[in-house]
Amino acid sequence: MGNGKHILVVEDEKHLAAGIQYNLEAEGYRVATVGDGRSALEYIEEHRGEVDLVVLDIMLPGMSGYAVCEALRAADEIMPVLILSARTLSEDRKRGFDVGADQYLTKPFDLDEFLSRVKGLLAMYARRVQGPANQQHSPIPSFAFSNVEIHFDTFEVTVGGDLVRMTQLEMKLLRYFVENEGRIVTRRELLENVWDLPGHLSTRAPDQFILRLRKVIEPDPARPRHLLTLRDAGYRFVAEPDAR
Repeated sequence: MGNGKHILVVEDEKHLAAGIQYNLEAEGYRVATVGDGRSALEYIEEHRGEVDLVVLDIMLPGMSGYAVCEALRAADEIMPVLILSARTLSEDRKRGFDVGADQYLTKPFDLDEFLSRVKGLLAMYARRVQGPANQQHSPIPSFAFSNVEIHFDTFEVTVGGDLVRMTQLEMKLLRYFVENEGRIVTRRELLENVWDLPGHLSTRAPDQFILRLRKVIEPDPARPRHLLTLRDAGYRFVAEPDAR
């Protein structure tokens, strides 16, 4: 059951919000609902550190769900975000991932699938914040280079002793580069293997996430030494550039 995990549902259709709340509470979760984006941000600010998951509609009055998610990530909020949307176009999905959503579910959705995704995201968040109960799922629990140490199981990176919390997608991308260290990785490959999107889509998601990673791991993000862009080819992660 839900073990008292706290979920915020951001949905302006009251009957749908009530239905979601009823089914989540039946699973043992604590649920709060708000009907617009600004109320969602205010609630999270007032309950900082207490919200374990945000279920976020896109079509909200005043402030879109995309803008809400973007604001959360800009404020370094790391709780998972599950987007709900009546929009089914792949462009809408990629925009959701661009602004930092963890998953995207289209309406109308199957209740069992929704509850399964909620359970999976909450388990991932628990690992992100507290570390896992066991580490057998992670073939590389940590990786160190320069003054950086990556802790894949706790979604944390330490840089010169300073701790940085990472989102699921940021860590998934970083893991992919570490596992393919030294090899040129194409944008198409990243979209297919990290974002689970069609490789032909035109999206700025890889660029935005790579800029974020550079701000974390590079001594000078404007002149990267570890996470390189190769024009018209892709990207390459180099752990020890001086050794090459």
